[in-house]
Order: sequence, then structure tokens, then C-alpha cells
Amino acid sequence: MSGPLRERDGVRELLAAGTERARAGSGGAVLLQGATGTGRTSVLEDAVRDAAGRGLRVLRVRCSPEDTGVPFAAVLQLLGPVPDFTDLAPDPDDRGSAARLWRLLYAYAAQGPLLLAVDDVHLADAPSRRWLREAVRRIDRLPVLLVAGERNQYDIDPGRAGLAQSLPPSLVRTHTIAPLGDTAAAELVRAAYPAAGPDWTAECVRAGAGSPLLLHALLDDLGGTRTDGPAPDGPPPLPDTCAALYPGSYPAAVAWWLDCAGGATAEVARCLAALEEAWPQETPVPTQARGTRGTRDTRGTRDTRGTRGTRDARDTRETRHRRTGGDAADPVGPDVARALAEAAGADPARVAGWLTAMTRIGILRPDPAGRPRFAHRLLRDAVLSGWPTARREAAHRVAAEALLRRGERVEAVAAHLLRAPGVGLPWALRVLRDAATVAVHDARPGDAARYLRRALDEPLSDDRRQQLLTELGSLEYASADGAVAIARLAEAQHLRATPRDRVRAAVALGTALVGRGEVTTALEVLRRTEGSLDGHPGLTRTVQTATVLLSDADLATRQETYRRLSESGRHAPELVGTASRALLVRYEATAGLLSAGEAMTRVRALLAEPSDPLAEPFLLGTAAAVAEWADELDEAERLVDRGLAGQHPALLHPMEHALLNTRADIAAARGDVARLIAVRGDGAAIAARAHSGPSNRDAHVLMALVHTGRSEEAGRLAEAFDLSRAPESWELNRFLYARGVQRLAAGDPAGALHDFLECGRRQTAREVLSPVVTPWRSAVAQCRLALGGGQEALALATEELRLARVWNTPRTVGRALRVLGTATGGRRGLHLAEEAVDTLRDAPADAGMELVEALLAHGRQLLAAGERGRARERLREAADLAERKGGLRLLALAEKALREGGSRAPTTVRTGSGALTASERRIVELAAAGRTNTEIAGLLHLARRTVETHLTSAYRKLGIRGRAELPAALERPRSPAST
Repeated sequence: MSGPLRERDGVRELLAAGTERARAGSGGAVLLQGATGTGRTSVLEDAVRDAAGRGLRVLRVRCSPEDTGVPFAAVLQLLGPVPDFTDLAPDPDDRGSAARLWRLLYAYAAQGPLLLAVDDVHLADAPSRRWLREAVRRIDRLPVLLVAGERNQYDIDPGRAGLAQSLPPSLVRTHTIAPLGDTAAAELVRAAYPAAGPDWTAECVRAGAGSPLLLHALLDDLGGTRTDGPAPDGPPPLPDTCAALYPGSYPAAVAWWLDCAGGATAEVARCLAALEEAWPQETPVPTQARGTRGTRDTRGTRDTRGTRGTRDARDTRETRHRRTGGDAADPVGPDVARALAEAAGADPARVAGWLTAMTRIGILRPDPAGRPRFAHRLLRDAVLSGWPTARREAAHRVAAEALLRRGERVEAVAAHLLRAPGVGLPWALRVLRDAATVAVHDARPGDAARYLRRALDEPLSDDRRQQLLTELGSLEYASADGAVAIARLAEAQHLRATPRDRVRAAVALGTALVGRGEVTTALEVLRRTEGSLDGHPGLTRTVQTATVLLSDADLATRQETYRRLSESGRHAPELVGTASRALLVRYEATAGLLSAGEAMTRVRALLAEPSDPLAEPFLLGTAAAVAEWADELDEAERLVDRGLAGQHPALLHPMEHALLNTRADIAAARGDVARLIAVRGDGAAIAARAHSGPSNRDAHVLMALVHTGRSEEAGRLAEAFDLSRAPESWELNRFLYARGVQRLAAGDPAGALHDFLECGRRQTAREVLSPVVTPWRSAVAQCRLALGGGQEALALATEELRLARVWNTPRTVGRALRVLGTATGGRRGLHLAEEAVDTLRDAPADAGMELVEALLAHGRQLLAAGERGRARERLREAADLAERKGGLRLLALAEKALREGGSRAPTTVRTGSGALTASERRIVELAAAGRTNTEIAGLLHLARRTVETHLTSAYRKLGIRGRAELPAALERPRSPAST
């Protein structure tokens, strides 16, 4: 593909002026310099056409490396077409041959104006170069214009002196042909593909890298994919590799560019392309945000050899800055140059110069970190084409060693090791493991797994390989690659290892198998491991605890496992570890067999006993769950933090999931709906795990969406899972309860009743009778009341209160009292509702939404009893608390009840500084003054959590994100409060 010359007006004017001087009898010389592919030959061809059109006779030659050994080969080819001298042969004496050639030129010039066009003069033989250099000195009095094209590109191996070397600047007009600007390149693309969009056009421009040669070759290949059928609606997509280009003009053009640069430069270019593969992938930049090189106008020239002409104002220093990502004179980072020099075996100084030069002409473009990259992935792929794999791998190994010596980040070193075969030295394994640790702490399990997979290629003992396989399988499971993870962990089970490492592998494999629904296999793995631990009672108890915990995933197995554990606890308590005894406490708590106070007493005693480090996560996780149920939220949070901190970051463990669930339970108990909603994930993430069923956190998010009035989002989340296919688990039961809450709020009591009853059936089958986890009886009672079933509602609410008083925390008792009061009605119901409010007010932990619902229920019953004054008081309190907690659904219900009771609502401004309560205003003023939450709590005699709750509410009302914005928000005029 060829096209009109762009951005070459200045050189065309220069050549046209030279042609006119030759016609007038005054000769001269023009030297066209430029990098490979910038269009020197095209400019020369244009000059030939123009000169011929103006009446000049044209003699031309294209120099070739094959002729460099033949004296005067270039000049002979240039002047050979003269009919009278076709038999001219070189004289052994250079001076004699040169004289005869001068006579030949004079004779030819005597016949009329002459254009001598010499392409690729840098390839001419030495005698011809000397003759042409001398010609520049003589032709100023002849009607001869000499135009020579010379490659002028920085290479690793320094090239020969240029044609204009040693000539006075006044004798030759040197013009450097600059790379094609982005604007002109985009015009070329749009000329070939008028329907091309801006992003596709910008990609082609980058792949062209300022080189007309590369851009035309790319457009040739993209056009070559067309058939004889109708033209496509749009341009073909740009492939990721050159293998998808046909007929391959683009990679051929890159290969020619490398050929022209020489072996040393090609080696450095290929090493850079290989090393670039190990660097972080660049983030695509939107078209409108991309810098462009602008349009160049090369009309201005300088008469000084080897210097670049002045540019039009459109190619200012600012434009070059956008092209290179910094000042055009800035040196390339020495670290990249040194690493590249070592990998290629080249001079670091020359490599640094080459990187800078290639960046200036557009072949390379610096990334945000300042590393020079090839302008486009296709260009990088073409540079690598045909390079042996072994050579590429060797470059990565050398680069890894070089970066390690200079103390680079461990992941930068490991990125090169990923592309190199086994090193066989200790440092390689150390680097890969350290890189995996960094990736794990940054929550990138996929990257950590890649490092460990590569680490397996290094020489390893059986025990070290077993450890790596256990970590790798755990990470692959976290990366949603369950089948591969299980294979890794199973392999680890069969390698020789210490008993402790065997237990770690068995727990990880059991956790992965349960996650895939293979509960029986998981328990068998744990039992086999337990049988191999003779002489290690502590480890045996840890495996027993893991077996009990993982049995929760299967109903029949769970019941049998807890039966055996209970018997062992009664008859041989010394054989049951502290973590297993904590699980028994948890089991008895959910079965409605003990109170919260008794449960916490037993749990705290267990926490005070010594335990094996491998068993401690089970103990802490179980204790945290019991503490949360007992409304000991601060203690539960401390236990969660300890448990998560003690987890091996790269090992799969069932308690990590349990601890994260308890953290969500704590947030829900505190009414921290914002925190819950923040962790819900996007739609794609939910869809990706829809097959495995909903989690406990999904249930909490669903209820938080309901509380905050986001009914449409709640509906979408409720329908995101096919519960008929979800595996049996307590988390499924929790989600059934949450979906019932959503359906009841959406006005579907029949659908909600179905979900609550199914939740109750499943929980009862699991012997989970206490309302501490899922108060399904109270929920069913509410649905029955809505559907007219008063007696059934009363019976369920009565049973719920009985079980709640067994556990005996204000939250569970207050909730049961509220529902029983509504079901009972009359003066007795009013008394129960008031008792519910008082109970929840006295809760040691913030009762949150439970208190709002109790206030709302009591207010409604007071309205029904005709006590409008007290009712309005309760309902206003409910509305204020609901607003502070972000419970927009309950706020709307409270305001509706107030209107029904004859009160004007809303009672407060919803947003702006005027919406702040007195308590909120005191707290935000102290926060704006620079006080910490702890200091504010001390000054106002409040709990730190209360301060945080008030601040969160104030931020929402003020429309800000944090305390840094408080001073400005408080200075804004207040909105007038409505009453």
C-alpha cells in the first residue's frame, strides 16, 4: 500500500529550489537523512519525478551492501547509463578512475541540467563515497543537483561517518526526515478505512510507530484479509500477534528494519521485547486522553550537517513531551539500560543512547513507570518473531540476576524468572516464594499461584515440594480453579512431610473438597490423616476438630459427628481438644440448650487454656461466633482480628471463611449497613459464584439493601441465585431467611412465608432451634398476621420467646417480645411491646434496627389503643433512629404511622447541616477541629462506636465522604428545618 507524502512539504520545497538552481546552471547537494522506514526513498522518488517534469535528466542508483567490495560500483551504476561510456571499467588506480568518471560527469552535464539521485548512500563502496563527497565540492558551478538518501539512526554498533562528514556546511543542505506525526498517520489510516473509529485508528497509529513503512505494511496486511465479497461494515480487528496478519507485510517490514540496524541492535531490540513481556501490562488510555505527536512540517532546514531542521509550531517541545512522556532530553532510566545491556551483552552506554533515540523517533514509548516499551504489542511481537526460545529465556534469566543484584523489588525479579527455565540455585526459589508472599498480602492469589507453579521447576526436596504444593493448591482454590487445586493438594498428601505439614495439607484438601460438595471424601481424607498421627495427640485433636467443623456441610454426617463428640466430651474429656469443646458450646447454643452467659463463661475458660497453634484458629473462630451471638461485639471483633491475623496467608483453612462471616455478623448486629453493602461485589462476581449458592455475606447484604430502601437492588440480588440447586448449608438457610425479609418488605407475605418456613424446616433438621441465628418463628408469625392467621402466629411467637429467654440476650428477647406483643394485641400486647422497647434499650450492644422496629411496633399499638401522644413520641424516636442508622425503609414506615396518627411528617430535614441532630453537631464540630474518635468519645462520655455511628450519619446528611470535608460542609448555610 502506498499513498501521498504527508508532512514533507518543507523538503519538497527544498528539493524544488535545488532543481531550479540546477536548471539555472548552479548546482548543489541535498542530503536526506532519516531512520529506517521514515520514507527517505519515497521523498527521493518524489524528487526524481519532479525533476524529470521540470526537464532535468535523471541518473540514479540504489546502493547495495553486496557491492561494497567493488571499487566505484555505486558511481559506475549511477553514470553507466551514458551510452558513450557503457564499456567503462575501473582503473586499478583510484585516482585515475576518479578522473575518468569526472570527465564522464562533465560530458553528461554539458548536455543539460542533471539530477543525480543516490539512494542508501551509506551502503556505497568507499571509493564511490569519496568520489561523491568530492562531487559536492565541484558541482556548484555545474547544472547538477545531487540528492542522496542516507540512513541516520543510532545503532548499538557505531556506523561509518556520514557522507557530509568533513564537508563545509555551506556546500550541502542536510535535511532530517522526521517520523510521521500521529495526526498525519491517522489521516493515512482513515484514508484506507473511512469507517474506522477513533480507538481503532489510534491503535493502528501506535503500531505504525511513526514509520510510514510500518504503517503502510500494517494497512496492507489488514486489507489483505478481505475477500472478494462485499466490504465489511468496519475495519478488521487488530490482532494480538503478527501470526494473525496476512500476507505478513508488517512482520517482514520489522524484520527488514532490524536487518538494517545490524546484529547488535537487533539483539538489543529483541532482548527489550522479551523483557517487556515480564513488565506489568499497560492500562489502555482512552482516545481523548492520549497524547499525540502532532503534525510535523519539515519546510524549515538548516545548512548544518547532521542537525534537525526547525519545526512548525505544531511540533513544539510540548508535543515532544507528550510523545515521550517527559522532556525529550531526559535520559532513559539507567536501570533498564543496564539490565538490557547485560541481557544482550552490549555496551550499557550505547544501549542507553539507543533507547533514547528510539523513544524520540516513536519506536519506543515510555510507560507510566518510565520504562521504554515498544509502541504497540504487534511491533513487540514482530521484533520477537523467529527469535529462538532458548535465547529469549536466557535473556530473562540474565535480567533476573541483574535486577536481583541491584536490589529491585522481588516481584520484578520473579516476573523474569516466570519466563526462564529452572535456575537451580537457591536464590531463584527464595525470590519466587517471596514474590508469592507479596502477592498473597496484596490479595492477588492468581499471581501468587503463578510464582509457586514456577517454583516447582526448581530442585526441591520432598518436604519442600509438599509445602509448596499445599500452598499452591490453596491459592489455586482461591483463584476459582477448584479441580486443579484439589489435584495439587492430593499430590501433597502423598509426599513425605512432617506430621504438622501433613495436617496442614489435609485441612486444606478437606476444605477444598467440601467447597466442591465432596463432603464424604473430605472427611475420609481427614480420618486417614488422623490415623497416621500416632504419637502426636495435639495434631490428632486438631484433625478431629477440622472433621467436626467440616461435617457441618452434610446433614446426616453432622448429626453423627456431634453425637460422637458429645459422648467423648462426657466420657473422656481429656481426649477432646479445646477447639472441639468450643464447637460443642456452639452446637449447644444453637440447639437452645444453654444461655449466652453460660456459653461465654465456657468459651472464655477455653480461651484461657493452652492450645496447639494449628488448633487455635478453630478455637478463635468458634469463640468469636458465640461472642457475637451473645452481643459481646467488641470481644467478638477482637477474636476475629486475632483469628485472621493468625491465619497462614497462603493456606486454605475453613476458619478463614468462618471468621469473615462472623465479621459480617458483627457489622449487621451494629447496623453498619454501609459496610455490608460495600463488600457485596459486582454483578459479574455474583454471577460467577451463583452455582455454588449464596453466602452468609450475601444474606447480610440483601437485608442491608432492604433496610436502606434499595428495593430494586435487593430484588435483583434475591433472584441472583437458584436456591433449588444450591448445596445444603447453614448459609443457604440464612439466605432463605434474608429473601423472606426482602419479599415481606416488597409486599409479598405469601412468598416470604414460604421462605421462612423452608428456612425453619432446614434449621430444625440441623438441630438449630435457638432464634439467635435465624429467628424464623417470629418472621413466620409476622407473615401469618399479615395473612390473617392470628392463632398460629401467637403459638409461634410464644415458642420463639421461650427459646429466646433460654439464650437470654436483649436482642433475641426484645425481638421475640415485639412480635408476641403484636400477635397478642390488647393491653397485654401493649405491655409486651413496651417491654420489648425497654429490653432493647438496655442492651449492652447497640440494638440498632431491632430497637427501631420495636419502637415502631409499640407506636402502632399505642395508636390503636388511642394513646396518640405517647404513640407520636415513640414513632418520632423510631424515625430519628432509623434516619441515623440509614434505615430508610423503617423511616418511611415510621413517617407513615405518624401521618396516620395525625402528626405532620417528615419531622426533620433529611440533608444539609440543618438535618444534624444536636448530638451529631457536637461530634462533627469536634471532628472538624481535629479531634480523633477516641478523644471525642472521652470528652462526651460516649462509646467510640457511638461516635463512629453519629459521624457516618452526619457524613450522609452533609453529602461528604470523610472528616477532611467537614469544615467546608459546616460553613455552608443551614437548610431551614421543617417541623
